[in-house]
Amino acid sequence: MLLLKNGKLLEGGKLITKDILIDNKNIIAIEEHIEKENVEIIDLKGKFVFPGFIDVHVHWREPGFSHKETIYNASRAAARGGFTTVMPMPNLNPVPDTYDNLKIQLDLIERDSVIRALPYGSITKGELGEDYAEFDELANHVFAFSDDGRGVQNANMMYQSMKIAAKLNKAIVAHCEDNSLILGGCMHCGKRSKELNQKGIPSVCESVQIARDVLLAEDTGCHYHVCHVSTKESIRIIREAKKAGINVTCEVCPHHLISDENDIVEATGMWKMNPPLRSTEDRQALIAGVLDGTIDIIATDHAPHATYEKELPMAESAFGIVGSETAFAQLYTYFVKTGIFTLEQVINMMSRKVSEIFDLPYGKLEVGSFADIVVIDLDKKETIDPNKFLSKGRNTPYAGEEVYGIPVLTLCEGNIVYQDNDSL
Repeated sequence: MLLLKNGKLLEGGKLITKDILIDNKNIIAIEEHIEKENVEIIDLKGKFVFPGFIDVHVHWREPGFSHKETIYNASRAAARGGFTTVMPMPNLNPVPDTYDNLKIQLDLIERDSVIRALPYGSITKGELGEDYAEFDELANHVFAFSDDGRGVQNANMMYQSMKIAAKLNKAIVAHCEDNSLILGGCMHCGKRSKELNQKGIPSVCESVQIARDVLLAEDTGCHYHVCHVSTKESIRIIREAKKAGINVTCEVCPHHLISDENDIVEATGMWKMNPPLRSTEDRQALIAGVLDGTIDIIATDHAPHATYEKELPMAESAFGIVGSETAFAQLYTYFVKTGIFTLEQVINMMSRKVSEIFDLPYGKLEVGSFADIVVIDLDKKETIDPNKFLSKGRNTPYAGEEVYGIPVLTLCEGNIVYQDNDSL
C-alpha cells in the first residue's frame, strides 16, 4: 500500500487538503486524514494532486525509427510531464495495418513502457491511402484508427472507413491535409512566409478536408475526431458541425495556443511543425474555441526527431516538435497564471474530458479509480532545457523559456513512474 499525505485536490473548483490511500492499482480511500500502519508514505507537503494526464496524440517512433525516439525514452518523458496514458500514432515501420504488424509494437510497449500506451491502428495499408487496413483484426487491440501524418485523400475511402469504424464502435482520428493544397510549403502561408521567403501552406489545406469529413461523419454516424486544429476556419466548421449534432470532437496542441507565425524570427527547423503556426487571428480563434467548448481536449503531438534532422534550414528539416515534458507547465504559465483559462479547465482538457469523449476508464481521481496520479508544484519554476529531457528528441523552439507548474511525482496504476527527489 502507498499513502499520499497532505495533497491539495481540486473539488468543485476549490482546493482541499486530503490524503490518498492506494492499494495495488486502485485508489481505495480519499479522506482529510488517513492513518495506516505498514504502508509506504509520501508527504506531498501541500502540492497539488490531479488525475494522470491523457495524451491522445504522440509519436513514439518504434518500431522503425528508434534513432528519433524509443518507447523506453518516450514513456519516461511522458511520465515526467504527468501523463499516465498515451496513444501512439501509427506512422511506424511496419505500419500497424494488420495484427501481426501491431503485435511488434504491442510487445515493445509491454517490455519498455512505464505508463499505459494504447496504440492506433492505421486507416489504410502502409498509410498510403490506396487500400484499407485490416480493421476487424485490429479493432480489439487499438484505441482508434488514424493515418496521422497523412490526410486520407480519397473521399470514398474515408467514407467507407467511417462506416466500418462506426460498426466496430471505434473513432476515426484524422490528420486533415489536402495534399493538392500543401504547395511544397514549410510554414504558414502568411506575412511571415513572405518576409522570410519561404513557401507557405495555406489554411484551406486543413479546413477543406475537415469540411468534407464532418459531412461524411454525419452520414455514417462515426465518431470523428480532428487532430491538432490550427485555423479559424477549422474552428468555425467544427463549431457548426457540433451545433448540427454531428459526432465530431477535436484537439488543440499547446504550441498552437501559445505561438503564431510572428514568433518565427528566422526560418529554422526548430519552428517547423505540421500543421504550422498560423496567424495571430487563428491563434485567437483557437483560444476562443477552448473557452466556448468547441475544442474538446489538449494533446501534445509529441514528435521527436534526431538532432541532425532539425538542425537544417526550415524547408529541408523534418516537421514536428516535442511536447510531453513541457505541455502542462507551458499551459499553466501562459494561460492559467494570466487568467485566460482556469486551472480546472486545463486539467479537465488533459484528463477527464479525454476519458468522456472516448469512453475510457481513466482520467479520474476518486475512490475505486485507477491510481493514475500526477502531483504538481505550481510554484516551482524551471527553465526549459532540452539537454535535460528524458525524451531522445531535443527539438523544441522553447529552449530557455521559464515556466511554472512542474510535475514532481507521477503514478500509473499505483506505481511510481516519475519522481523528482529534490521536491519530495
